Amino acid sequence: QVQLVESGGGLVQAGGSLRLSCAASGLTFSGYNMDGYRQAPGKEREFVAAISWSGDVTNYADSVKGRFTISRDNAKNMVYLQMNSLKPEDTATYYCHPRGSPYWGQGTQVTVSS
Repeated sequence: QVQLVESGGGLVQAGGSLRLSCAASGLTFSGYNMDGYRQAPGKEREFVAAISWSGDVTNYADSVKGRFTISRDNAKNMVYLQMNSLKPEDTATYYCHPRGSPYWGQGTQVTVSS
């Protein structure tokens, strides 16, 4: 069955960095554009970043542009989100999602203290 396992979250001070990872299995990973989303307590899930199946095209929410970088390794079925200059408003649970699929992982919690 399809599994998406996010990892790399944690507690970090404002201005710090984290690198999130998403390990995918049970699907043809290289055939999917991959999206990153986040959900803060009491808020709706929101788009953060996206990467095309080949890795050539990326897209970012305005709120993270210039601070976050999404990448992928199709040989390892992995997606990465490098998060720099973190802000308290980045605090959320972060998810990876194969676009157009019904699959979601359990997410990884990121907490940024001021």
